[in-house]
Amino acid sequence: MLAQQKQDILDSLKAAVAPLIAGTELNPVIALERPRDPSHGDIACNIAMQIAKPLKKNPRELAQAIVDAVLAQNNPLIASAELAGPGFINLRVNAAAKQAVVKTVLQQAVNFGKGTKGAGKKVIVEFVSANPTGPLHVGHGRQGALGDALSALLEAQGFAVTREFYYNDAGVQIGNLALSVQARAKGFKPGDAEWPESAYNGDYIAEIAADFLAKKTVSASNGAPVTGSGDANDIDSIRQFAVTYLRNEQDIDLLAFGVKFDNYYLESSLYSDGKVESTVQALIAAGKTYEQDGALWLRTTDYGDDKDRVMKKSDGTYTYFVPDVAYHVVKWQRGYSQAINVQGSDHHGTIARVRAGLQALGVGVPKAYPDYVLHKMVTVMKDGEEVKISKRAGSYVTVRDLIEWSGAGDIVKGRDAVRFFLISRKADTEFVFDVDVALANSDENPVYYVQYAHARICRMLAQYSESDSELAALQNVDLSPLTAPREALLLQKLAEYPEMLEKALEELGPHQVAFYLRELAGEMHSYYNAERVLVDDEPTKLARLALILAVRQVLRNGLSLIGVSAPNQM
Repeated sequence: MLAQQKQDILDSLKAAVAPLIAGTELNPVIALERPRDPSHGDIACNIAMQIAKPLKKNPRELAQAIVDAVLAQNNPLIASAELAGPGFINLRVNAAAKQAVVKTVLQQAVNFGKGTKGAGKKVIVEFVSANPTGPLHVGHGRQGALGDALSALLEAQGFAVTREFYYNDAGVQIGNLALSVQARAKGFKPGDAEWPESAYNGDYIAEIAADFLAKKTVSASNGAPVTGSGDANDIDSIRQFAVTYLRNEQDIDLLAFGVKFDNYYLESSLYSDGKVESTVQALIAAGKTYEQDGALWLRTTDYGDDKDRVMKKSDGTYTYFVPDVAYHVVKWQRGYSQAINVQGSDHHGTIARVRAGLQALGVGVPKAYPDYVLHKMVTVMKDGEEVKISKRAGSYVTVRDLIEWSGAGDIVKGRDAVRFFLISRKADTEFVFDVDVALANSDENPVYYVQYAHARICRMLAQYSESDSELAALQNVDLSPLTAPREALLLQKLAEYPEMLEKALEELGPHQVAFYLRELAGEMHSYYNAERVLVDDEPTKLARLALILAVRQVLRNGLSLIGVSAPNQM
């Protein structure tokens, strides 16, 4: 049922219930549900049982009174209303009302399912945010797929979305990166006595060192080009070159993955611009800190944390959550009333600390700011075995590896598989990515299953006509012939799309889009196997063509939201 239709039926039920509760303080919530057994109708409502006890009346008698009142309204959407069980009300929706979704989809096209709840609101979605110390790994890929799809869901509801990548380009790890490249530049390799214990061992370190010695120039998003000095003793030049080199590598990975960012924010700028220091001083001035054992502590227990946290260690360096607090102050000051962070589950411990720091500052930030979407690990299987390392990265599977493996050399196919697979489970569940399944041209491969439904429709429409005007004219055909059981299921599934998008956004769960697409594709494949579309009877043929054209549109809309292509043939 479309949203407006659902609201019209709710209004009918409210009008029917109103006289029964007049003079009482009852304000019941009327909920519409779908009966488990389709033979019981299209809608079930338990309002009579809700109000029976406080009204001290028999629920079946109340239900009958509500049914009589609803039928007396002659609502054109309602074909019938009847009692069931101890007081359930079952409604059947008029066939024309169910069929109306086809015309709505074809008229609204790419806008079908979109809303305006976020109109005038700014939201920033931070995701991937990888340390520039190596290639993007599979966990970053899951963040990329989740963050981009979540951003698209927000945009579909009218939010002004900024996709932001936060570079952790300061701290111990960057120092280790510089020392690793320097060791390679001096001719050392992993296993040598001179090789630093905390060094990165992947082949990419040797590539960076070779380009640095060759005095090559590298550049990355939102940054000036950097030229290597070629001096293996110039650690500052090595550090700057290595960070820019790896940022560029990550840019290439993201391009292959089809993920674009609106802004890149450097952690180092929080220090150079004095944001970290000013945040710390503001917390001290607010009386939210204390000194103990030579360290500066934040009273995070005042804001629900299990213990207070060190902000500044005895050696004068800041702990990692301090720049995070400063960064989120900046987000708030930039006008983002909502901020969403997509991060690995290992960041769970920072949530209470960051929020406590923001509350302690007393600058008006809401208690639950920012929102977090935390994802669990991805295990990669290939040729029946778990893949734990990549030669290039040295210790993990990269996003680029996964795209190349999953597409067998076809970047688009690989990207589609990786993006679909990585949002096809709830973020807080572990996921096994089976490359062999991603390569399969069978129902076992969910992205192939969905894309094949789209291609199947394209083939049938092409058999009818390749004229855009003829296809466009289908939005005006008589839909009354759509009465077959499989047609009813397709109509129902199409009508669920807008509500599914709202729920997915409400729960920050883009996996629901993947679930829905698989279900819609499943209904389409079943329909294809049960009914012929290009039948001799002209009215039936046109109605069925309009139906599958609407299904194609919704498949396209959903696939576009998650960054997956909709091929016309496979």
